Amino acid sequence: METWIDIHSHLNMMEMGDEKALEMALEAGVERIITIGTCPKDHPVVLKLAADHQPYVFCTLGVHPHDAELFDEAAEAFIVENLSSPRVVAVGEIGLDYYYDQAPRDVQQKVFRRQIEVAIENQLPVEIHTRDAEEDTVRILQEYQGRVQGLIHCFTGTQWLADEVLKLGMNISISGVVTFKKAEALREVVKSLPLDRIHVETDAPFLTPVPFRGKTNHPAHVVHTAKVVADLKGVSLTELSEQTKKNALKMFSKLQWN
Repeated sequence: METWIDIHSHLNMMEMGDEKALEMALEAGVERIITIGTCPKDHPVVLKLAADHQPYVFCTLGVHPHDAELFDEAAEAFIVENLSSPRVVAVGEIGLDYYYDQAPRDVQQKVFRRQIEVAIENQLPVEIHTRDAEEDTVRILQEYQGRVQGLIHCFTGTQWLADEVLKLGMNISISGVVTFKKAEALREVVKSLPLDRIHVETDAPFLTPVPFRGKTNHPAHVVHTAKVVADLKGVSLTELSEQTKKNALKMFSKLQWN
């Protein structure tokens, strides 16, 4: 059976509980999960999840654009203090979201820049959220070109965005959205992506892939996203499994896989 890493999941949001979600993931061949920090209150939670579920779970620390106004000196200090943990593999989830605009755009941009700088200072990659903010996302990333590694998580953008972030050295992560009936444009983008720059994720408990639409998502479902990506790329599931693991190990230097 192929093995996988879910590079973006929210174990702390699982209704079934993290223990059950991890058990089901392991049964499905998902051997590593990166659980994501999105705001100051869940940073201690994801750190504990990663510590409690070794060697399977790692985490990130960052402030989501929805919560950009919560990124203050205390939040930054906590993130910086804990980035040295062997279980923290990236700064994230950071970025811009102009669809919901839950924080002022100038604040989102300021916080996005500062968290990129924190990642650079600590030699860690970033996991980026971008929605309806393609031009500003690219513009800001261009300011740090060659200094920061990372990926666009749950990519749902245009071919232009894919091309631009690839030029900047960023990778692209595909979620269950690629399985949706109306995601034809995204499937065309996936066909164009270099195999050595692709990741797969669930963004669980959100964006449940077909054939489980309408149910709560969890890390085990990354396999269904992977099947669609493998088909779009014209490769076997085994080849995609091996390549995405290589991509993850290259991107996340602390990630361990025996």
